[in-house]
Amino acid sequence: MANASNLLPPSCILHFRPVCIAGPTAVGKSEIALRLAEQQGGEIISVDSMQVYRGLDIGTAKPTAADRVRVPHHLIDICDLTESFDAAQFARLAHRAVAEIQSRGHVPMLCGGTGLYFKAFREGLDEMPSADIELRAELEATPLEKLLEELRERDPATYRRIDKRNPRRVVRAVEVLRLTGKPLSEVRSRKSEIRCQKPAFVCLTRQPDDLRRRIDGRVDEMFARGLVDEARELLKRGLGQNKTATQAIGYRQVVEHLRGERSLEETIELVKSRTRQFAKRQLTWFRAQKGLDWISLKPEESVEKHVQKIGDVIQHRGAETQR
Repeated sequence: MANASNLLPPSCILHFRPVCIAGPTAVGKSEIALRLAEQQGGEIISVDSMQVYRGLDIGTAKPTAADRVRVPHHLIDICDLTESFDAAQFARLAHRAVAEIQSRGHVPMLCGGTGLYFKAFREGLDEMPSADIELRAELEATPLEKLLEELRERDPATYRRIDKRNPRRVVRAVEVLRLTGKPLSEVRSRKSEIRCQKPAFVCLTRQPDDLRRRIDGRVDEMFARGLVDEARELLKRGLGQNKTATQAIGYRQVVEHLRGERSLEETIELVKSRTRQFAKRQLTWFRAQKGLDWISLKPEESVEKHVQKIGDVIQHRGAETQR
């Protein structure tokens, strides 16, 4: 790896300021982050709620072994499918990784598309109670309509804004109600201690047609690489029991295919559709956040050009902190 002190702009040489690279799925974040890390003496922290799970490889576009030889990666393959993982755990581990990377004189580069994890890292999370296993099991066995009725009566603010078709979120909202006696909308905000400098934060985007082509191509490649066989093996290792991992786009649809719910061809098209919808939700999330520098990538541009664009923004932001 290159010596960071020879490559970084003056503002980063002083503090090895973290860099966040976000954007929708298939926009090109991973390869750009790899190139940037190689140029600037960086190490990559994955900001992906599914790449933390061992075995979810093809469907999460997890960095290859060769990628991890090129640049050290963190917070990948840290959980079994039988374990749970959330944004609070991510924030704690990410801050620890940032400190360790900086202590080595390298630049922490957080790269991914999980907006809540970025928010948890930058701002902290609401003061939420830990899950209660017995209560969670009871709520998950309760009809969704009854849970929504309880929310409507006891926490109308959350009821109005919650995704009423998402059982996991509804269960969590009712769980908080019962554990704390307070509506989710009134739980106090607790800011985590930010143990590093305010990061430079870039969000990558592309024109809709370009992103659509890239998403479709990625999905075709995943199935060609063996996504169906991977999901079949993961079911033997507990994929079906992990409610978070089972919801991962690609795996959920393939599991349904393996159960005979639709043909392989229909499954591939559904995964493409769901992935495009997910990318739109990601962009909506990031557009609502403050302090992001947006960079539009064009298909005719090289990866080197994309890296240069991001490097220019990082250098500009670093210079601003020195004024």
